[in-house]
Amino acid sequence: MASRRKKRENRSGLVAENRKARFNYAIEDTLECGLVLTGSEVKSLRNGQANIAESYASVENGELFLINGHIARYEMAGRFGHEERRRRKLLVSKKQLAKLRQETERQGMTLVPLRLYFNSAGKAKILVAVARGRKLVDKRENQKSRDWTRQKARLLRERG
Repeated sequence: MASRRKKRENRSGLVAENRKARFNYAIEDTLECGLVLTGSEVKSLRNGQANIAESYASVENGELFLINGHIARYEMAGRFGHEERRRRKLLVSKKQLAKLRQETERQGMTLVPLRLYFNSAGKAKILVAVARGRKLVDKRENQKSRDWTRQKARLLRERG
């Protein structure tokens, strides 16, 4: 009984995270999307073998795609495996797609994947953000403010 419960817990959860995205981009809006995957890709994701750090999303021909996302090859699939860095279609409604297209056409906006995970129903989902690229000065300013808040918290703890 306990082993079944553990398996269920492992099924849902975080697979990959783009940790540098919040540092390199100013996040304005997020959207949860489904993915069109093959069976071997799902098996590989369940093993936690994915990387979305260098990937981005793009609206092309009225569809949304994840480009340059890496899902490692599932060895047990043999010749029925998948291409590791193929373009994967993201599932969104037409209304959401129109909104994303409109937002990305503005200057400096891009679609950045933040997290790849399995939801509570066991479906693979990806959290995509509409973001504006930060300049080096902005990154430094952001780092400075984080350091100051950490230092403030430390000082308050010491005072008691």
